[in-house]
Amino acid sequence: MQRLPIILCLGLGLIIGASASLAVAQPSPDITVRQDDNRTLKEYRVNGELYAIEIVPRQGASYFLYDGDGDGNFERRDATRVEVPDWVSSGE
Repeated sequence: MQRLPIILCLGLGLIIGASASLAVAQPSPDITVRQDDNRTLKEYRVNGELYAIEIVPRQGASYFLYDGDGDGNFERRDATRVEVPDWVSSGE
């Protein structure tokens, strides 16, 4: 009978520990803003590594150019935000 509370506490501890390990904080990017004639460019860097450029045209929807794997090839992403890729935050 006394084993049940111990087992429940251990199970709850495992669940809390597992959920805490999933909530890893993203590093905060440094953002450099440059103004062009007809658009604004926002460069996103972590650890000095450029991983995204947000293009905000004077007219129309904004979009990102995103380097998800660190190869230097940026791909367009129509999104409101992008995550810091693993290759930047791990310092590879």
